[in-house]
Amino acid sequence: MDPRTKDLTKRLKQGDIAIIDHIDIDKVSAEALVACRPSAVVNAASSISGRYPNLGPEILLAAGIPLLDAVGEDAMAVSEGTLVHLDGDNLMAGEKVVATGQALDGPSVVASMAEAREGLNVQLEAFAANTMEYLKQERALLLDGVGVPDIRTDLEGRHVLIVVRGYHYKEDLRMLRSYIREYKPILIGVDGGADAIVEARHKPDLIVGDMDSVSDATLQCGAEVVVHAYRDGKAPGLERVVELGVEPVVFPATGTSEDVAMLLADDKGATLIVAVGTHATLIEFLDKGRSGMASTFLTRLRVGGKLVDAKGVSRLYRSRISGASLLLMVLVGLLALAAALWATPGGKVLLQVLGARFDDLWSALGGIFT
Repeated sequence: MDPRTKDLTKRLKQGDIAIIDHIDIDKVSAEALVACRPSAVVNAASSISGRYPNLGPEILLAAGIPLLDAVGEDAMAVSEGTLVHLDGDNLMAGEKVVATGQALDGPSVVASMAEAREGLNVQLEAFAANTMEYLKQERALLLDGVGVPDIRTDLEGRHVLIVVRGYHYKEDLRMLRSYIREYKPILIGVDGGADAIVEARHKPDLIVGDMDSVSDATLQCGAEVVVHAYRDGKAPGLERVVELGVEPVVFPATGTSEDVAMLLADDKGATLIVAVGTHATLIEFLDKGRSGMASTFLTRLRVGGKLVDAKGVSRLYRSRISGASLLLMVLVGLLALAAALWATPGGKVLLQVLGARFDDLWSALGGIFT
């Protein structure tokens, strides 16, 4: 049980029942839950509030994970380790009803999605208002780079790869292995994106964020750490970083951590910014669940001249050649080579010598096993 889904998935095991308090379950959170393979998900809040068509509930149901929705705060009082089960619309502990909600199914989710799409006009107006508010607050930072702190990592004239915990970010990062090997870009992990870099067997050069979803081991890997703080200077993740013995740089800014990473790379002279997992569409901004996501829209306009969005590159091209086809091609090539060699006197001698060596090897192996 945990009100923060991203914290819960760090300790959720296969077969557990996950109890969360997550209004409008987003795609990234749903995929993280599915990866843990729980037996069910119980949400104290409404999984589909109707603000916008969020994608999380459909992903959970498609994976065969029951979703008991809007059970209320009573479910959050259940202690971890308690044996519970679902009975229709009820969360049960033995014979006792702990909480009651609505067991979502395919038709109910489809109907809720249709209603949510009708509310997008309101969300679009709110998004536009937030965009103007952010522009007023951060005009100096956006236009002139005022407030960007100094860092040790040298980004001048380098490519920078920014990894954000977003849609298909792990798959996209794997697709960029050749690019990373050839160009050796500066690797910046935004919170949980830093863990993805480590999982891909790379070492992040910079870790940026409020440090709420990155592991202790990654924070201590030797990368420079930039803690994203509020405009008033408060930095919720600062204490944790200091306790780990890491000396961080503090970057106060109103926007999101991925904005901070992009602005930092741009201000420090990066020639190219490759973004993985970042948010680019209205639905993705709303799915993030923060009113301040409008800042990302303006940030992308600010760095657009050097920004390459690699989100979705893993779905751009998938090889259509199967393993069996590749094996058949290799065999055909070998046969063609053997035929060409056999057509020449020298090649014929070479094949006879190789055949004799193979016979000797086969006889030796037969003697060993005998």
